Amino acid sequence: MNSSIVSVDRVSHRYFTQWAVKDISFELSKNGVFGLLGANGAGKSTIMNIMCGVLRQTDGQVLIKGIDLGKKPLMAKKHIGFLPQKPPLQPELTIEEFLTFCARLRNIPSASVKGAVAEAMEKVQVSHLKKRVLSNLSGGYQQRVGIAQAIIHKPDFIVLDEPTNGLDPNQILQVRKLIKEIAEERTVILSTHILQEVQALCNHVWMINQGSIVFNGSIDDFNNYIAPDTMLITLQSAPDIEILKNIPGVCAAEAITSTQFRLQYDNLMEATSQLIKAAAQNDWYLTELTREKVNIETIFATLSRKSNL
Repeated sequence: MNSSIVSVDRVSHRYFTQWAVKDISFELSKNGVFGLLGANGAGKSTIMNIMCGVLRQTDGQVLIKGIDLGKKPLMAKKHIGFLPQKPPLQPELTIEEFLTFCARLRNIPSASVKGAVAEAMEKVQVSHLKKRVLSNLSGGYQQRVGIAQAIIHKPDFIVLDEPTNGLDPNQILQVRKLIKEIAEERTVILSTHILQEVQALCNHVWMINQGSIVFNGSIDDFNNYIAPDTMLITLQSAPDIEILKNIPGVCAAEAITSTQFRLQYDNLMEATSQLIKAAAQNDWYLTELTREKVNIETIFATLSRKSNL
């Protein structure tokens, strides 16, 4: 018997003649945060919608706790909570009214609705605003209510599509903390195009590009697989590149021009301080030192290059 909470088996979907996703397979075990990383248009939302039964795939099978989502959708959906990119809120309702409506939609017994609403509000920390009309809430609180409707029936599997999209930095940190708390008791999958999101939240990551999975592994594997962080430096009187490679904290160096170099580092603080010290002592005339963070486009290029080896 399949012990996975979710099993996606060779799922493909086509819009007219264009394949949005092609031959996607993965499994989710109990509890934890799983990440689906990809650029906008990579196919993340299509996969999310298929896993929630919002969209019926062209080919393949999705099992939720062993239940075939295509054959027994109502039974399977009892175990799913879904927050799409835009929270499905009724702006004229208060938080309490909206969550009561959601509880009834989820067939929570009438005698249990009030308690379920109170518990969900407490979980996402909006109880003090329960009489506030949804249209008057900030983006961060609207997102919290969106998460509350996804967990109100205590599903085993929660799907969050770009859950921090459009939030300010403080709101992002608050929502991330909430997601981690939920994942202690539930299986959570989230989609994002932001590297820092999966690095901050996820135990495991799938990276999707043009509808296909190009990486599947733990977050540690992912961090080790991608190119290391680098810095760009400009030296008006540059030494031999071998000297730059031997600066403490630097693990590799390449010349971009005769005066500009890209340095890979394993210790930013040490590499920076030692480089500045060496430049001053040897009159290299350091005029630029810029940290160059790896971006999603660089990772896609790296993964594509490795997959073609």
